[in-house]
Amino acid sequence: MMKEKKNRPSPSRREQSSQEGWNSGRTQPSGMQREDIVIGRNGVLELLKSGRAVESILLASGDHQGSIPRIAAMAKEAGIPVKEASPAKLDSMCGRQNHQGVIAITGAAAYAELEDIYKKAGDSPLFVIIADDITDPHNLGAIIRTAEAAGAHGIIIPKRGGVGLTVTVAKTSAGAVEHLPVVRVPNLAATVEQLKKQGVWVYGTDMEGQCWCEIDYTGPVALVVGSEGKGMSRLLTEKCDFIASLPMYGEVGSLNASVAAGIVMYEIARQRANIRAR
Repeated sequence: MMKEKKNRPSPSRREQSSQEGWNSGRTQPSGMQREDIVIGRNGVLELLKSGRAVESILLASGDHQGSIPRIAAMAKEAGIPVKEASPAKLDSMCGRQNHQGVIAITGAAAYAELEDIYKKAGDSPLFVIIADDITDPHNLGAIIRTAEAAGAHGIIIPKRGGVGLTVTVAKTSAGAVEHLPVVRVPNLAATVEQLKKQGVWVYGTDMEGQCWCEIDYTGPVALVVGSEGKGMSRLLTEKCDFIASLPMYGEVGSLNASVAAGIVMYEIARQRANIRAR
């Protein structure tokens, strides 16, 4: 149910251009392998044994022979998402080197806990960003970079469904991942409920909502940024206290996820710093 907040307007969500990292159909130049992956059955097995951060395991569709079931079992036991992809997709990711039907996408930074975000906030009203199924690593990296610059206390991302802290995300963040806690949770909706119980107001971003600059963000804020193509999920939309919207005056009907998020984040920063608009 939507809460009513006295004398407060509401925010809205926006849609973004569809950019989906390795899901977008991009390919590596011939002979070049992505630097954030480990390929081959033995290589991936040793990676899983090492305890190093792994974002996900990609298995060639229909290939369940040899050590593949063992790899899948080890990954699932460690809570690592296991996905199927076409052999052509795996070929493109590793520069057509022999991946033997399996690729591991490695992590570039350690994840934090929700308590780390509260610790960073200290006595200040909480300011946290919730990335709802952001699949483009460049978008997530840019969101992390802007959030850190705008004074946010942390980022919350889903364990499944969105990109994690890959090398590309870390590079795009320009080092912000080293300063801003990034928490990965199994259930965003449950985490939102937990935040609301602790007095945090949840602001969504959508095409249909209240003008972003007419909303009061001075209290504890959780800003939900929807995925590139679909926007916020229905469940998270229903859990928002307010929906913030950016007016579109041109012919293009949406903004990139990180750009739209940055506009709202800096409005939050402006209000929290009590900077008066002319």
